[in-house]
Parts: sequence; structure tokens; C-alpha cells
Amino acid sequence: MARAFLFVLDSFGIGGAADAERYGDAGADTFGHIFQACADDRADRQGLREGRLAVPNMMSLGLGLAAQTATGLRAGIDAPPIASAFHGAAQEVSSGKDTPSGHWEIAGLPVRFDWGYFPDTVPAFPAELTDAIIREGKLPGILGNCHAPGTEIIERLGKEHIRTGRPICYTSVDSVLQIAAHETHFGLERLYELCLTVRRLVDPLKVGRVIARPFVGETPATFQRTHNRRDYAVPPPEPTLLDRLTERGSKVIAVGKIGDIFAHRGISEVRKAGGNMAMFDKALGAMDDAGDGDLVFANFVDFDTEFGHRRDVAGYAAALEGFDRRLPEALSRIRPGDLLILTADHGNDPTWRGTDHTRERVPVIGIGPGLTGGDIGLRPTFADIGETVADHLGLATGRHGTSFLATIGDHA
Repeated sequence: MARAFLFVLDSFGIGGAADAERYGDAGADTFGHIFQACADDRADRQGLREGRLAVPNMMSLGLGLAAQTATGLRAGIDAPPIASAFHGAAQEVSSGKDTPSGHWEIAGLPVRFDWGYFPDTVPAFPAELTDAIIREGKLPGILGNCHAPGTEIIERLGKEHIRTGRPICYTSVDSVLQIAAHETHFGLERLYELCLTVRRLVDPLKVGRVIARPFVGETPATFQRTHNRRDYAVPPPEPTLLDRLTERGSKVIAVGKIGDIFAHRGISEVRKAGGNMAMFDKALGAMDDAGDGDLVFANFVDFDTEFGHRRDVAGYAAALEGFDRRLPEALSRIRPGDLLILTADHGNDPTWRGTDHTRERVPVIGIGPGLTGGDIGLRPTFADIGETVADHLGLATGRHGTSFLATIGDHA
């Protein structure tokens, strides 16, 4: 029995979603637009990066060819993959373009129901929900109660929050209720307890996540969100790949926010850190510790939170290059019989209007020593990724998705 490693570059879409227009995202292309911005010297930043996008290791796994599969455009980003590498793209069938939908579908469970969303009005939350949050959270009130980018609303309301003790509650186009509070003035544990209360209150509304957004600082110029974010997600309605593995006795090591996304169901161990590079260290340690039949499932969230939502093209490009420089460390840990897949959960085109996720296809690239590799084409659902991992790890076929393991050849 072998091991599997599933790395999610959070928000690293590659364009081409057939239903993008339905979401107002026709033409969005996270990778393609970053690539072009770099080629046009529009993603240069002194002391950070300059010139063309340099991600040779992901290109050697077929990233450029995957983008071509997703969009039908060559755009000069195709390069021949190395032996045993495979490449393709996947289309999401889940409702929404949010984190739980993408990750659950990757793990073999498409989201066929509609999440609950809050309207882009002021106030955004129903009065009865607001009243219940204040009453059950023993709060003097709340601030915000609107759609807003997280950094902007903390900068705008942070001082009032410190003065009044009222947490900042806000939402977005995603199915989410976010609560920002100061780590010391309000208290980190108190914020977590409040989020647990709110999680229960929004369950009837089918809201996907309640997110704790702690921050520090004393003035708008010094306010900064910390890495103590915590997501409180509704549990998946059916068993996922993770449940199937742990039920069999295999270990699932969750790196980053994976545990939170799955409501800690089907998770053997959680390893967290602040920032993509520290997260990569955790992922490498998990690879070292994984045994036969185990899965390491890692999320690299900075692409999304630090650069996609903030529409920071240069920052996103530099983060991709930083990840790519570390990739050989992961490849060096791949043993015969192992499988490594790199993918994403949605898009977040930093050149796009607004600050929200974008509906896009995602790359499915990877390698397995002994595989023949090659083109896996356009997969009709992210669930094909989970079913391929299940097939590789010797699980029975699941209800959703189709394995592409036979397409890339059994291990020699």
C-alpha cells in the first residue's frame, strides 16, 4: 500500500469555467492573468520580484498544459512535463465558489445544495439573528453587520471595537459570517467561544462557515490580522474521502485549515502554522511521518487571503514563485508507489473586479514514481481527484467522481 499527498494552492484557479458567467466571472483567470501581468512587467515590486513568472517546477509537472486544457489558449505557457508527471484541469459542479464547496468536492463530495447567503444590505443579518448573537454571546452589541473586506472593516471599526467591546461582524458573497475581535482587548478564547455560539445559531440558515478573525494593534495604521484564524464549518452531509480513510484505519494528516473545513471529521491529526512557507515546513514534516495507506492533505491559504482577496498581483506572483522554489523538497520525499497531486479549490483572480473568489477551473497536476503520467484531460468534477486518491490508496469506489489512475498508468 502507498501514500498520497494532496496539496491545495488555495484560490489558484486557471480560468475557463463553463458556468463562470452565472457567477459574474466570465473571463476570470487567476493563473493566466498573473502570468500575463508578469510578462508585461506589471507585477514588478522593488525588493519582492520582477520580470516573467518563474514557476519552473510546477511547469515541469504540466501546469502550462493544464491551463491550456482549462481555457483552450496556449498563451506561451505550455512546457513539456517530466516523466511520471500528469496534468489536466477540473470543473467544479458544486454550488458556490467557496472554500468548503471546493474542498469537499476535492474529497469526493460535491455540494449539490445551496448554501445560505446574507444579502448585500445594511444590515446584512436578520434582526432575530443579531439579537440572538448579542443575547447568547453576552455582548453589548455588534459592529459592522454588512458586506466588507476583512482588512478594510478592521481598519475602519477597530478603534470603536476596542472602545466599546463590540465585536465586528461581517460577511461577503460567500456563505460565511466572520467575526473580528482584538486578541487582547476582547480575548482570543472569548472570540472562539463566541464563534461556537454563532455557529449553532446560523445552522438553520445553512451558512457554510463562521470564521474567527483575531487581530492585534492599537491604531488603524497598526491593526493586523493574526494567524490565529479559526473556521467553524458545518459538517459534510455524507462521508468524504477523509472519513473513508480513517474508518479503514489509515491516518489523515491535515495541514493548515483542512481540519476546520471538514469540521474535524475524518481527521487524525492537525498541523498548523502561520504563512505559506511555515505551512510548507509542516507539510514536509507530515510527508516524513506518513505511513502506508496515509494521506497528507495540505492547504496553502496565503494565496487567497493575503493576495487574491487583496488584489495584489505582485504578491500573488511572488507567493507562487516562493512555493515553486520549495516544491523540490516535497518531490524529494516521494517514494516509489506514492502519489502527489497539486490542485486548487476555486479561483481568486487578483486582476478581477471586487475582492471575492472567482469561478474557475483548477489545475490537477502531479507525479508518482512508476506512473506513465500524461494528459488526464478536463475532469467534469473535482471529485475525480478524491476518487483517484481513494483508488490509489486501495479504497472501494465512492459514490461521486471517477478515478483517473488507470489513465496515468499503474505503478510499475
